[in-house]
Amino acid sequence: MVAWVRRDVARALGISLDNVRVDSPYVGGGFGGKLFLRADAVIAALAARAAGCPVKLALQRPLIINNTTHRPATIQRIRIGATYDGVMTAIAHESVSGNLRGGRVDTAVAQTRLLYAAANRLTSMRLAHLDLPEGNSMRAPGEASGMMALEIAMDEAAERLGIDPVRFRILNDTQVDPEKPNHPFSERRLTACLCLGAERFGWKHRVARPASTRDRNWLTGVGMAVGFRDSPVTKSAARVRLDARGTITVETDMTDIGTGSYTILAQTAAEMMGVEVSKVVVRLGDSDFPVAAGSGGQWGANSATAGVYAACVKLRQVVADKLGLDAERAVFRDGTVWGGGQHFRLDAAARNGEIVCEDAIEFCNLDKKYQLSTFASHFVEVGVDIFTGEIRVRRMLAVCAAGRILNPRTARSQVIGAMTMGVGAALMEELAVDHQRGYFVNHDLAGYEVPVHADIPHQDVIFLDEVDPLSSPVKAKGVGELGLCGVSAAIANAVYNATGVRVRNYPITLDKHLDKLPPVT
Repeated sequence: MVAWVRRDVARALGISLDNVRVDSPYVGGGFGGKLFLRADAVIAALAARAAGCPVKLALQRPLIINNTTHRPATIQRIRIGATYDGVMTAIAHESVSGNLRGGRVDTAVAQTRLLYAAANRLTSMRLAHLDLPEGNSMRAPGEASGMMALEIAMDEAAERLGIDPVRFRILNDTQVDPEKPNHPFSERRLTACLCLGAERFGWKHRVARPASTRDRNWLTGVGMAVGFRDSPVTKSAARVRLDARGTITVETDMTDIGTGSYTILAQTAAEMMGVEVSKVVVRLGDSDFPVAAGSGGQWGANSATAGVYAACVKLRQVVADKLGLDAERAVFRDGTVWGGGQHFRLDAAARNGEIVCEDAIEFCNLDKKYQLSTFASHFVEVGVDIFTGEIRVRRMLAVCAAGRILNPRTARSQVIGAMTMGVGAALMEELAVDHQRGYFVNHDLAGYEVPVHADIPHQDVIFLDEVDPLSSPVKAKGVGELGLCGVSAAIANAVYNATGVRVRNYPITLDKHLDKLPPVT
């Protein structure tokens, strides 16, 4: 968030906001950890002021892990009450997370307040103060860790009731906020995600009895989970320019953390102004540009494209006026503006000088009227080696309902990346704490294990063909964090289906179930 960093640098150094400029056109992976000002940027600024020259500070991997943010560990307790026919009557979700003093609690119960209908509800969050590096935003904070527990509990409840896990979730779907019945979802197609996912994955062939399916030396099993992530919107502004060559330039302090902001903002401007994408130049990440939504919380794409949309609406008005056309009836297509039986080249409007327009999108009380969220179903097949307990993910499927998909290629890339993170969280990623010195011992990629290509099978991603008419003028939502939420639980449920051993402590490493595996026959 460029504007936040600029503000906080000015505060930290005690200088005027006008004397701070942040320029970050290519951020690199952010995942929430770069939303806020951190010590490295302050140290570089202080050093530059002391030295009287530019200073570059680079953190080695151990310093990144111990001096930036991480996803806090949680201890979660979930209780579910239901009738014998599968209708939930009560749900309770309590979570404890750790953080340094002044740090925030991990919102692991956020999805439980919105996901399933049940008349009697309890959620609570508690914070333990720890002398460890800061826990803060990390991709899909709250829902990512909360879904890891909730969706295991849903599977356990379905098994106890003797109901198919997919059907159990459909039975308890809702179109309104369960805590606020007068607060409907703007668009909620969770049941469609579940039904389509079950069909494409071949869920009907699942053997419900655990540890019943073998493939040579492998116990095989399948599992599923729901994915849920809020998709809020926030004020976002942009500036657009039209020059005499017919080139549209978009300027906004929106960031690109590898998710495709440049692409979707160029697409938005091109569609609005009726030109090819090649005629659009996008400039991002400069605090001299209008303040946009930034990249985080799944609010970036929808809000930022809506800001560019608003600026282009104003530019269309100015162009039409200069060409003597009715802006309401003018058609912008193929670099030409049509209206009233006439047509003009778009660049003709700027023949006497560049046209510059700036505007912003504001959503007022939209979130008070509607709940904006995204939904998914995740299906996974795993194999567990009967001799060693090794777990291998064999195939993965995600079906997502996330409003209009602005660019299917970049959206799919985000989702499969998130699914890969879900594999890591389920099977291998874990921070080891030095309890005497209060830091993370496995602070590099030699000690902190993450998935590699050999760990990841083919990943299928399906986006429902939908628009959310209430979310914004572009009718989109976020999608990147949705791809992570629920994946780890689907893997855990598949491991249970394969082995009959329920592991509730992530990551599910072989030492946690090896001595409980079915006897070798």
